[in-house]
Amino acid sequence: MKSGVYQFLVGCFAAIGSFLFGYDLGVIAEVVASDSFKSLFLQSNADTRSGTVVALFTGGCFCGAFLASYTDRLGRRGTILMACCIFVVGGIIQTAGVVIAMLYVGRLIAGLGVGFLTMIIPIYQAELSHRKIRGKITSLQQLFNAIGQIFATWIGYGCYMTWAGTGDSREWRIPLACQIVPALFLGALIFLFPESPRWLCDHDRAEDGLKTLAKLHAHGDINDPYVIAEYELIQAQIAEEHSQKKVGYIDLFKGWPNLRRTILVMAIQASCQMTGVSAIQYFSPQIFAQIGISTGESLLFQGVTAIFAFLGTATCIATIDSVGRRPLEIYGCLFLCITFVINAAIIKVFPASAPSTGAHWAFVVLTWLFNFVFFWTSGPLSWSIPAELFGTAMRLKGVSWGAMTSFAFNTMIGQVTPIAVSAIGWQYYIVFIVCNLGNAIFFWAFLPETKGLNLEDMDELFRDHPTFVPRSHWVPSSHIDEDALVYSKRERVLESGKTGADVLQHVERAA
Repeated sequence: MKSGVYQFLVGCFAAIGSFLFGYDLGVIAEVVASDSFKSLFLQSNADTRSGTVVALFTGGCFCGAFLASYTDRLGRRGTILMACCIFVVGGIIQTAGVVIAMLYVGRLIAGLGVGFLTMIIPIYQAELSHRKIRGKITSLQQLFNAIGQIFATWIGYGCYMTWAGTGDSREWRIPLACQIVPALFLGALIFLFPESPRWLCDHDRAEDGLKTLAKLHAHGDINDPYVIAEYELIQAQIAEEHSQKKVGYIDLFKGWPNLRRTILVMAIQASCQMTGVSAIQYFSPQIFAQIGISTGESLLFQGVTAIFAFLGTATCIATIDSVGRRPLEIYGCLFLCITFVINAAIIKVFPASAPSTGAHWAFVVLTWLFNFVFFWTSGPLSWSIPAELFGTAMRLKGVSWGAMTSFAFNTMIGQVTPIAVSAIGWQYYIVFIVCNLGNAIFFWAFLPETKGLNLEDMDELFRDHPTFVPRSHWVPSSHIDEDALVYSKRERVLESGKTGADVLQHVERAA
């Protein structure tokens, strides 16, 4: 098996954790719209309660993302296992809910587990990946998010059409119960896959780190020059980090290189939520009702939307490492802005009181296009880019801070959207129009390109690269020239001047 294929498959398995996030994002629209759920839990304060059911999940994600930054001792795999166990408990409580408080508690606990997963999985994927395919592998986080949404929306639609109007709680209990299965599968098998080589090197297991790098990049050949060069880059950065004091959250804001990265990570995650995607995902029946589309039809359309999300993410995986991060963010936000402008106009001109079949289809098709482009651009990149920007010592804290920002904005959108749609209708879209345009300008001005760089190059990038980036060009001094390493095995070893045995002897002496 080719090393790139192996890395891709490991990344796919880890991304099952993101499947859980996508499933929960997709299923909640059907749950809060189901007749049985409404009669049991939404008899009073329906908008506030439905918003709270959504918001508590993302509030739990916020807490999980914060706590995940303190799980370094567990390793990447240990953190994933713990998160799966937490998620299963939350899923069981939701499924068994008989009072609204059980839904609140179950959503909060499940969100806690997802917060751990969505924070640690892109880090795990990035640390396993070759720099030339890192974008593809970290984008698997969003691909499996989209697959989760496909399962959720179609399972939810089937249950709604089967039990709508009957008062049968299976209408929403079955969709909630289904999410427990992949969490059990991921938790049970995660230790069959390799630990992050960077985590191993950072925790005095350098020999295991070298062997894992060889397994990932060279079919287990520890004499491969690329493996040795990558290993030495990792060791050099870790040695420098260990010579300094322990990193805390406050260090994210010390010095312009770190503060700049922190601002970018926060902006990337906040901008992703302010595209408006979460409002559409969580409350599609209420949003579609503004132009007279029924709940059943809106859930059907949401199922198709999830398919477009999958296709968009697949397109991102195919293009991210060739096109780059900057163009996708900039042009993606501009397109999302245009779709919101047109849809706002459609809702204003053709409200539910004056239905139009043509307007219905225009709104639906634009929503599908919105999701395709979002999952091609902002969606995957909101997790791929933050996982790349920090060095080993600060990666957990930096990605955690970005994830917390994402979930904070996600929680706000979940709580505000049902109230805002009821109160101001199409004018709520103006918020997302302005934000998408602002996002595009910000990324054009300040987001550097990280395509093809090693993770160990990022400290140098943010130290030497200008803040205003549109016309700047930067090449890392530590770049591994792989073209110079393309020889037969024997010649490559001679060219490198060092063998895996030399490295292992050095490790043993250091120990």
